[in-house]
Amino acid sequence: MDRLIRLLQALLLLAPLAAALKFDLHAVNSHESAKHERCIRNFVAKEQLVVVTAILDGHRGDGQTVNMHIRDAMGNDYHKPKDVYGENRYAFTSHADSAFDVCFESIITGPPQGNLNPTRHVELDIDIGADAKDWSAIQAGEKLKPVEAELRRIEEVVGEIVAEMDYLRSREQKLRDTNESTNDRVKWFGYMTMAMLVSLGAWQVVYLRSYFRSKHLI
Repeated sequence: MDRLIRLLQALLLLAPLAAALKFDLHAVNSHESAKHERCIRNFVAKEQLVVVTAILDGHRGDGQTVNMHIRDAMGNDYHKPKDVYGENRYAFTSHADSAFDVCFESIITGPPQGNLNPTRHVELDIDIGADAKDWSAIQAGEKLKPVEAELRRIEEVVGEIVAEMDYLRSREQKLRDTNESTNDRVKWFGYMTMAMLVSLGAWQVVYLRSYFRSKHLI
């Protein structure tokens, strides 16, 4: 019980520390955009809610166009918005246990407006699972007190941590089984190789002895 209380306290302390990722996106020519694509990678479990919030400065017609692409390592495309600026929010439910990328590309589409190196400032925030839910709406819809809503959120966060630990444990077990199976195969391969070498050596001794006797050398 004490460990659970300490875990809840740690989660409460870490919650205010979460902040959006901020970076500058430099515009390039269209034929170089794929090479200069900027991607942020994260991992998500299957059937988890993910909310991606991207805030970009600039405006349409400022000489550059920013395109986004949200995809995972399994080949699933979730969102592919074009010419984004201002605040943009995209939600999706993951199709598999996989890493996913939020990618940006900035393309020069016109003469820069007083800036020889056109850039867009990006603020990116990725919420997964319980953090992606609108707890204000849940609180209002279920008529929960603020403390009850916060406890519900913490309960779901702890549940996700437990599920993640179970997933990691199952992965570790699979890797251990694979390692043991590989070790057994290597061991038997070594035994077979040693037996073949011993058999080959014995055959060579018998063959050479028979050859030398046929030549009356021994």
